[in-house]
Amino acid sequence: MTRYAGRRAVIAGEATGIGLAIAKRLVEGGAEVVLIARTPRERAQASAELGSAARVVAPAAAVAGLAPPFDGDGDGARDGGGARDGDVGVVDFVFADAVATARPLLAHVRDGGAVVLTAPAPSHASVQALAAELASRGIRVNAVAPGCIEAPAGGAASLPALPPLPPLGRVGSAEEVARAALFLATEATFTTGARLPVDGGLSHP
Repeated sequence: MTRYAGRRAVIAGEATGIGLAIAKRLVEGGAEVVLIARTPRERAQASAELGSAARVVAPAAAVAGLAPPFDGDGDGARDGGGARDGDVGVVDFVFADAVATARPLLAHVRDGGAVVLTAPAPSHASVQALAAELASRGIRVNAVAPGCIEAPAGGAASLPALPPLPPLGRVGSAEEVARAALFLATEATFTTGARLPVDGGLSHP
């Protein structure tokens, strides 16, 4: 499948669960991916699951992870993802758990790219503020707000301590959050500053 062929993405802040699910879908679709993982254990796990199709790096090596061949062929020619040596940035998409995590990567996002925040914490106001900041570059900023999502090791992230379950009656999966995040990044081309709940209706009983 080549749905994301020629696209380049960086995933930061969460290398398991939602972040890993996003990386898998991008890799399956032919994208070039850098996944930033905080701990050696996370890096080993992600590398085992993604194989050689993605670069898994430590936070300190994140910028180096954007070095050639990730950022072009050096001849100044524009590639299928729209990036070119000499452009403001070389990344089409940044997926990050928080504004603070995304900010060091913003200089690498090409004009017309997209940033998607992937954790429950960023407020709608912070999403809108970053969207306004980057609007002049044509960069869309949106967020998914996951809730009642099954955690990688069992249990559930953001799951209420006691029943009831959300209106849909079940716990969601990281894969479902990944699909929503990728929709915001690739399909919602006239949407910015939005925060999309992915919680089975928990926030709208």
